[in-house]
Amino acid sequence: ATGFDPTSFKAKMVARSLHEKENLCLYGLPNEKWEVNLPVEEVPPELPEPALGINFARDGMQEKDWLSLVAVHSDSWLLAVAFYFGARFGFTKNERKKLFQMINDLPTVFEILNGNAKQPKDHSGPHNSSSKNKSGGKWFHGKCVRITPAKAEHIKQYKCPGCSSKRARV
Repeated sequence: ATGFDPTSFKAKMVARSLHEKENLCLYGLPNEKWEVNLPVEEVPPELPEPALGINFARDGMQEKDWLSLVAVHSDSWLLAVAFYFGARFGFTKNERKKLFQMINDLPTVFEILNGNAKQPKDHSGPHNSSSKNKSGGKWFHGKCVRITPAKAEHIKQYKCPGCSSKRARV
């Protein structure tokens, strides 16, 4: 046995390379995964800008505290993006309330990281269940799309009422 652990070596190399890069950002990807990488040259001007430089505070902090700070910044940015889309698409007071209720029903990144995440609320009943779109495989919150599971079973292609309305095409 050589005592060489390639997994440990790779982890140390990744940690060292991350440590050498001062200005890193946390990105949420469309496939629901997260990535730490260098910031893009330009954030699309219409989106709220994420907190830059998640590595700046790292040197003087315990790793767990630093990760908690990154999680809090991520939660803040996700809320900023939700507010942006609510304003951009002209959500009414009730639509904003529904959006933020859905957000609040899920655990935050901070809660997940610290192991304090509570299970999402059980939305049982015909208007609170989820429906799967047969064509795209996407799930929709039944209450928001106003479709019961029974109706969803017979729909071949679902069109989102919010995306289909004239107001949302702004």
